Amino acid sequence: MKRNYVNTTEETTANFFYGVEVEHTPAHGMETLFVTGIQPLDTILAYADPTPAVRDLYLGRSTGAIKHIYCGANQSYHPIDVEEHTQWDDMVYSLLKQGYWVTLDFDSRYAEEVHESGLCEKRKFIPMVSVKLPYIGLFNYNTTIKIDDKGFEETNPGVWCHRLHDLMDSTKFTNWDAYKEDKVIK
Repeated sequence: MKRNYVNTTEETTANFFYGVEVEHTPAHGMETLFVTGIQPLDTILAYADPTPAVRDLYLGRSTGAIKHIYCGANQSYHPIDVEEHTQWDDMVYSLLKQGYWVTLDFDSRYAEEVHESGLCEKRKFIPMVSVKLPYIGLFNYNTTIKIDDKGFEETNPGVWCHRLHDLMDSTKFTNWDAYKEDKVIK
């Protein structure tokens, strides 16, 4: 996905970028390394614990390392087969073993595969289940979002229904402008 970054003049596709976690997750407010797609572990770790010069250039500070890594940035989680699922799992598990907080942003259609990976059992793993709902502002006040199961009585004890209006609480909202402070690395 092409987008703008504070240190570029035009839209670009970035494999790695720094920023503060602006979405309302357990990592909210943390300095974060964002990773697009499957990347080599040694490269991720090098960016997560950058040299002082890199820290100064991108993070604006000279001490400290990244504690949160956001995988699947820019809607890049799209494994097409078992091998790619395994590569994603290996990457995330390796980062968790290093002690990082790790978010994996994935479309809701991958919920079962992510659950089966065992990642959700890890304390510092943040599953970011992305549910695309375009034109949300055009739905009326009665709109209800239903968190369902894959079939009747298959995996959940029931269903949860939330009024869309209640879910759109301003304290949970992140404006697109909040993403414009990220700095592309590569």
